[in-house]
Amino acid sequence: MAYACVSSLMQTLQQLLQAKSPLICESSIQQHVESSYQSLCSLQVFLEDTTNEANDIENLKILEKKIKDVVYKAEDRVDSCLTNMILADNEDDREKACKFFNEELQQVETEFDSLRKEVMVIEFNKRGSKSTELAATTSVSSIEETTYVGMKKDYKAILNCLNAQTKELIVISLVGMGGIGKTTLARKVFDNSTIRDRFEKHAWVTISEQYNKRQMLLEVASSITGVNNQEMSNDELMVIVYRSLKGRRYLIVIDDLWSTDAWDQMRRIFQNDNNKSRIILTTRLKRVADYASSPDFPPREVSFLSLKDSWKLFTKRLFRKDRCPPQLRKIGKHIIEQCQGLPLSIIVIAGLLGKIGVTHDNWKKIEENLKSFHGSVLEQCQAILSLSYNYLPPYLKACFLYIGGFPEDMEIRVSKMMSSWIAEQFIKATSDKRLEVVAEEYVQELMDRSLILGKTRKPNGRFKTCKIHDLLRQLCIREAQIENVVHFPYSDHVLTYSDDINDRRRVMIPFLIEDYFCDHPSQMSGKITTRSLIFMGAGKSYLVPEINHWPDSISDFKLLKVLDAREIGYDFSHIIPQLVHLRYIDARIEDPSSLAKLFNLQTITVYSRRNVQLPAEIWTMSQIKHVDIEQMDMPNPLSIGDQQPEFLYLNNLQTLALDSSPFLAEILKRTPNVDKLKIRAANTHNEWSDFVDCLINLQRLEKLSITAAEDNRPRILSSAFCAPNLKHLRLAYTSLPWEEMDVLANLPNLEVLKADSAFNGTDWTLNEDVVFQKLKYLRIWSADDLERWEATSDNFPMLEQLVLQLLEELEEIPQSVGEIMTLKLVQVEYCNPAVDTSARNILQDQQGWGNCELQIQILPSLKYLI
Repeated sequence: MAYACVSSLMQTLQQLLQAKSPLICESSIQQHVESSYQSLCSLQVFLEDTTNEANDIENLKILEKKIKDVVYKAEDRVDSCLTNMILADNEDDREKACKFFNEELQQVETEFDSLRKEVMVIEFNKRGSKSTELAATTSVSSIEETTYVGMKKDYKAILNCLNAQTKELIVISLVGMGGIGKTTLARKVFDNSTIRDRFEKHAWVTISEQYNKRQMLLEVASSITGVNNQEMSNDELMVIVYRSLKGRRYLIVIDDLWSTDAWDQMRRIFQNDNNKSRIILTTRLKRVADYASSPDFPPREVSFLSLKDSWKLFTKRLFRKDRCPPQLRKIGKHIIEQCQGLPLSIIVIAGLLGKIGVTHDNWKKIEENLKSFHGSVLEQCQAILSLSYNYLPPYLKACFLYIGGFPEDMEIRVSKMMSSWIAEQFIKATSDKRLEVVAEEYVQELMDRSLILGKTRKPNGRFKTCKIHDLLRQLCIREAQIENVVHFPYSDHVLTYSDDINDRRRVMIPFLIEDYFCDHPSQMSGKITTRSLIFMGAGKSYLVPEINHWPDSISDFKLLKVLDAREIGYDFSHIIPQLVHLRYIDARIEDPSSLAKLFNLQTITVYSRRNVQLPAEIWTMSQIKHVDIEQMDMPNPLSIGDQQPEFLYLNNLQTLALDSSPFLAEILKRTPNVDKLKIRAANTHNEWSDFVDCLINLQRLEKLSITAAEDNRPRILSSAFCAPNLKHLRLAYTSLPWEEMDVLANLPNLEVLKADSAFNGTDWTLNEDVVFQKLKYLRIWSADDLERWEATSDNFPMLEQLVLQLLEELEEIPQSVGEIMTLKLVQVEYCNPAVDTSARNILQDQQGWGNCELQIQILPSLKYLI
């Protein structure tokens, strides 16, 4: 993966140059660093330009491998030298390390110069025009949206089963190969409001190939009861699910079932009460479908699309409501024929064609690539997916392959995925955009190409989670290991392409981590070049008795830059001082002083099991961007020995999450550019007023979460409370009077407000002059004593979603709320039945006025919890 490794080393060299690092101990070193950096810039531009032509994939792969091998070796030499210099115990050792670094840089500079000259004379076989560079691109829908072309017969057949007069529990199986649309079809049925209204309970459970009974129970319990208690035993979860379903008519979807054993374990918790309950099941295996289906309702085999429906799906995805240009219809239909009616292939090829440019020459190249391949539908699908990957721009390839490391069928947190890309140095820095903004653009581009699917959204409309199709994930795993971008031990889908564990740049370990180290005794011999160790739990805990002390061996990973080990629960305090290149750490740390010399750190997400304090050196780590600490305190910047307080500012810090402290105000004064702030146990030290007053200094603050100490002490917001750029506010257990809502209405850019047991009082009255000008999302959760709420549509002119949860005493929702022109959704969960009634009245009233866009969602009211 040439582009990714070039980008990584560029950022390392750039860091040395920008910081005027003491590691540049001779002027000649700076010259060599600058020269090497310029060579890498030229290689990066060359790779971008060459890939944009995309005329000769095979030659490009050969070229990429050569660049990758040279740059990887150079990066190992540079990082090894830096390690020796940082860990030198005395001045003599440091001078020797510095001299050796100079010699190594000279060699690297020579190799880069030679490589640059070589690649510049390589000519690609230009078979087509360069119109790709000028062509306008078409954005394909990025959401797993309602694309149900060609599914009418299957849809009606499922509805007939659901509506059958049989009172017994019916299991309806949908069977077909991966990518044929089983999940899409089941989702259409599950989301149908008319169907849902016939059932009291609903749940969607994704099983996947690696069946996890506990994860299944947690999903069912969460969907049906709202309970998501990780500490409950499996038996306790089964009892909760059983009692919640007992006597109730339910609709359950079990997606992606792979074995009859898994079905036998699940079947026991879904009782048959002869009340017309239904289960929809999707699987790729006919024997599983036959085994699970009810006797009188044989499995429904989801069929391939006809050529007519294939073309309809293709044009709908690519052109939306527009028509395909006449000059592209013939070649477009030839391309679609190669998809053989498989919806996943059609959607992915639409994403590819939309991105390379809607021109005849560009489409001709794709057609020729597809014509050269013949095989089964699955093999043809894999060829199409590989083609779409090959045509990715170089800056996206490593990001895409990295996604394969997330567990199968997992809804991936987009924020976690982006922070991982940044930590791995996959994101290209630009002068006018923060890395987080660029990463979000990368996410959108992968969605536009239909390589990942957007799932849930945040209240501000941005995606919170995404997913990747199993077949695309297998492609990621296969290509990532071939390219040595990421290694995935214990994957069922690929062989191990490298027997040398020491050469694996990044390793994502899903489970059985002790085996990974024990199976490779050769690991301790030779130089380990691994840069990332990521332990992906996905609900499978690593806290096992056999863990012993194998993590100690991680101290030998001297070049490690990313350590994501939260799932292990092991104390890494005595290990990390040797890992001087760490940029990202997410782990348990009982002795935070071990972080003191890790001056490359950019992300610190650590926790302790006892209250400790970060080292004073944290205030000198100028590269820090994200700090999230639990059971740890930030040190008081005013009590640091030799340092001048006026120089102790973390100006690059963007995200700060911490427990409150007596000098919280001083901390916030010295982190002026924070845009996301989370305070836990606020007012534990009676610092509330000072803390609130200093928020005005955080001019870039956009997201604020305050969880107060649960002491029920009354608090107020200063009338001067101001956060001019605040968009997202969450208050929890703050014991504010409802009148303080008037202060929040003065926040000029507030879009999201979550009040979680935040306000006290029986009455909430909003006068006509109180206006939340930009508020789009309002959530009120657990206001125990709120009885009356008076408001008009003028108080919330831009509101789109209203969520009311656990309001036991509230008498009704203000009727005029329904008159808000922008309102799209009112969601009521576990409230007083009178609130349910008022929500239905609002819907009925609005429908009478012709408003068919408003949706009302009501989960069981409190009468069902008695």
